[in-house]
Amino acid sequence: MKNNILSGLTVGIIALPLSMALAIATGVPPQLGLYTAIIAGIFAAIFGSSKINISGPTAAFVVILIPIVQEFGITGLLLCGLLSGIILIFIGILKLGTLIELIPYPVTVGFTSGIAVVIATFQIKDFFGLTISNFEGSYLDKIYLLSTSFHTIDFAEFTIGLMTLLLLILWQKTKSKIPAALIALTFTTIIVAFLNIYIPTLDISTISSTFHYKIGDLEGNGIPPIPLQFSLPWGNLNIQDINLDLLYKLFPHAIAIAILGALESLLCAVISDGMTGNKTDPNKELIGQGITNIIVPFFGGIPATAAIARTVVNIKSGANSKISSIIHALFILVAITFISTYLSYLPMASLSALLLMVAWNMSEVKHFVNIIKVAPKNDVYVLLTCFILTVLIDMQVAVAVGIGLASVLFIKRTIDLYSIELVNTQNLTVHPDIPENISIYDINGPMFFGAAQNALKTLLNTNEDTNIVILNMKNVTMIDITAMVALKSIIDNFKNHDKKLIFSGLNTRILKKLTKANFKFDENNLKNFIDIDEAIAYSKTVI
Repeated sequence: MKNNILSGLTVGIIALPLSMALAIATGVPPQLGLYTAIIAGIFAAIFGSSKINISGPTAAFVVILIPIVQEFGITGLLLCGLLSGIILIFIGILKLGTLIELIPYPVTVGFTSGIAVVIATFQIKDFFGLTISNFEGSYLDKIYLLSTSFHTIDFAEFTIGLMTLLLLILWQKTKSKIPAALIALTFTTIIVAFLNIYIPTLDISTISSTFHYKIGDLEGNGIPPIPLQFSLPWGNLNIQDINLDLLYKLFPHAIAIAILGALESLLCAVISDGMTGNKTDPNKELIGQGITNIIVPFFGGIPATAAIARTVVNIKSGANSKISSIIHALFILVAITFISTYLSYLPMASLSALLLMVAWNMSEVKHFVNIIKVAPKNDVYVLLTCFILTVLIDMQVAVAVGIGLASVLFIKRTIDLYSIELVNTQNLTVHPDIPENISIYDINGPMFFGAAQNALKTLLNTNEDTNIVILNMKNVTMIDITAMVALKSIIDNFKNHDKKLIFSGLNTRILKKLTKANFKFDENNLKNFIDIDEAIAYSKTVI
């Protein structure tokens, strides 16, 4: 119990500034990130399967949430989160959690690295204190805005950001149990508070100077001292604005959030299970994440999922039960209630430095470089395609194209494994007395749409003197409808040319499929035998 409390407090200290930084990066007020961490920390632990996963806002979501906020506002974001929760529950109920494992590794590394690059790019503005009035548009538009705005650099902001970044890096090397974020952010916040009081001309940006809130009669700057407040996600919309057209526009975004949330949660579960020996039920975990994302919007929170970095810290701090996640959430709740004024003094440049560290940690640089060095070219193409599309367009397109490209390349590899070979009767040592008008073809590998045309062409080009064709299908593992249609075309062609087609070695499953597809065995033109010897013996008697 003691270990779970201590680990919960440790993770809470890390999650406190990180949740605010992620909310700001998404384009919403910092308190929404805190609300997310509170609700997700409690409900994902209660309803999920994992004992030690920590859920909340994550860096992976930033890239796909920014366009939603820009197009639909905070209300649209909350509705997307609600819809994604419903989708996650359906994925879990239908037991599709294991299908997430089918996403190829280069696709995962590609979009994760791409997300890291985008997040890091978006932090340059606050890290250097650049003056950009409208920091919107495509990735290339933002790169252009950044490159043409460096003459507006604020050296005070940059100094604070650089100081924070160096402290984060150096403190981690001490291997101290005190989180680096606590040390770095506390130190720089005190310095900035001092500078803003005694050298006001510096005017270093903080949460307080950047964000303004108004809740009922309560109005102020920074983070409101109200921990949680129930509200309808669609509360800011008029009834006539809530229609099918809006849902159609939001639904693709909700699917993207759900898929990414499922990926992050299950990947986190795999990592945590490997570190602890626990066994997480993937479908129950997704249902828990779905319930969480349905509840979060009713308290103003943004979409949440299991956070790998916070979960690893939780494990290393000695956590072994769901209590640690709940303690971390309660710590953030208490912090908002009693020290929200002090949290508002956090410098924007320091939060940008924190996110730069997060981006570096999630960038998968080692894995990215290793794939390029040692992986087959096809996997490298998939990796680079996903990476480039994630950076230049968006993650939904990157994942869809990446999976599609990986699937096509997989089919090509499978086709390459397939072979249909004519057995050379002149050099056949096992059956040296096979007549020349009998052709034996060995088929190896799955017969599916990618290989069916190859088989069709080969068999239709058999020697005109051949009267009987034996297909040795002992090593055929599966057959699909395209291959069956191709075989029927061959049978019809052989009928017209007075040739016989004989099958050998069909396994029971494939034989059932062919019978169901109306392949009439034991007729004059079509036979099936258990092995090649029986097929050859029968062919000789026919001749």
